Amino acid sequence: QVQLVESGGGLVQPGGSLRLSCAASGFTFSYYVMSWVRQAPGKGLEWVSTIGNGRTTYADSVKGRFTISRDNAKNTLYLQMNSLKPQDTAVYYCVLGTEVTGTRGQGTQVTVSS
Repeated sequence: QVQLVESGGGLVQPGGSLRLSCAASGFTFSYYVMSWVRQAPGKGLEWVSTIGNGRTTYADSVKGRFTISRDNAKNTLYLQMNSLKPQDTAVYYCVLGTEVTGTRGQGTQVTVSS
């Protein structure tokens, strides 16, 4: 069955960087568009970025700071996050497809705080 396992979250100071990873299994990873979404405390799911079909797209709130990428040979999705802000604090999920409610993993917590 489809399995998505996120990792790489943690506590970081404002202005810092983290790289999230998502290990995928149970489907042909290279065939699918993949996304990152996040959920801040007390808020709903928010789309962050999508990669697929030769394109990458980003939410305005992360554009220029985050970079999505994938390694199809390793069945792994990445999110490089730079210049992190306290408002980036959230649980980050990788999602199969583009819908925020799509199949996702258990998430990884990112906390940006001094």
